[in-house]
Amino acid sequence: MKAIVYRDFGAPDVVHVEDIDKPTPADNEVLVAVRAAAVNMFDWYMVRGKPAFFRLVLGSGKKPLGVDLAGKVEAVGRSVTRFKPGDHVFGTARGKSIRAKRGSFAEYVSTSEQTLAVKPRNVSFEQAAAVPVAGLTALQALRDHGRVQRGHKVLINGASGGVGTFAIQIAKAFGADVTGVCSTRNVDIVRGIGADHVIDYTRENFTAGVTRYDVILDIVGNHPWSAVRRVLTDSGKCVIVGGPPARAIPLMLLAPFTRGKLVLFIARAKPDDLGVMRELIERGTITPVIDRSYNLEETPHALRYVAAGHTRGKVVIAINAAEGAV
Repeated sequence: MKAIVYRDFGAPDVVHVEDIDKPTPADNEVLVAVRAAAVNMFDWYMVRGKPAFFRLVLGSGKKPLGVDLAGKVEAVGRSVTRFKPGDHVFGTARGKSIRAKRGSFAEYVSTSEQTLAVKPRNVSFEQAAAVPVAGLTALQALRDHGRVQRGHKVLINGASGGVGTFAIQIAKAFGADVTGVCSTRNVDIVRGIGADHVIDYTRENFTAGVTRYDVILDIVGNHPWSAVRRVLTDSGKCVIVGGPPARAIPLMLLAPFTRGKLVLFIARAKPDDLGVMRELIERGTITPVIDRSYNLEETPHALRYVAAGHTRGKVVIAINAAEGAV
């Protein structure tokens, strides 16, 4: 089968297509014929090998790439109970650790049944592949860590990207009054997916405004904590899910001293939460936003585009497209 692999760390050009062995599912795994995969900034960090943690953990040799996926179940292990061949699924390709040799930028991937759910009926494989990492990050950030409730004022910093476009729609589904922060060219997109208010960061700094927010979801990480804290309500929280990796360690050290107002977390691919996203999508409450689609051979171009940091929604890789789009 064809798959994206890389051996060296560096620019997107280090990744390329190779013919590798088709995987065989373990007892608790599902073999998926991948129809689409989505690109995350995490993928770029792995290829670049920065922070240095990735180089230490991933090591040398051939490495696969990709987490998000949507596709058709090809085979199941003997312990699998939730899926059968022919089912349409979406979720993530993950092993027990980052060292696990699997990736979703491939024609086939074998992954635990606990990282998959039945695909929403009313969207394409490409749209479904856009959901897992970005959608679950937005859901868990707002629901579990922000505790968003009806009537809350919520601000999304980085509203036009992958996580941001889901976060706007999820916060509205929770009944919040939502403000999106984005650049001038994305104002219409953010307003179009439901934001009550839009701040163009090229003209206005939200941390200098008079509005105070119950929850700030910070996907960009371009303001110091002292400035963000000023526009939180007394019981407000700032949930950080993005920004430069070098910023994470200082914030992790700071978080215990903020009385719970500053939260950092990494989303987990829970089947129940994938089910929540499926229900929201099938009801029409959420629509995945796709910026660009590439084929497998164009993965270096997709990585380069995502690395530039100006995506509108998600970037996806179309795989096995000849088998059908839905």
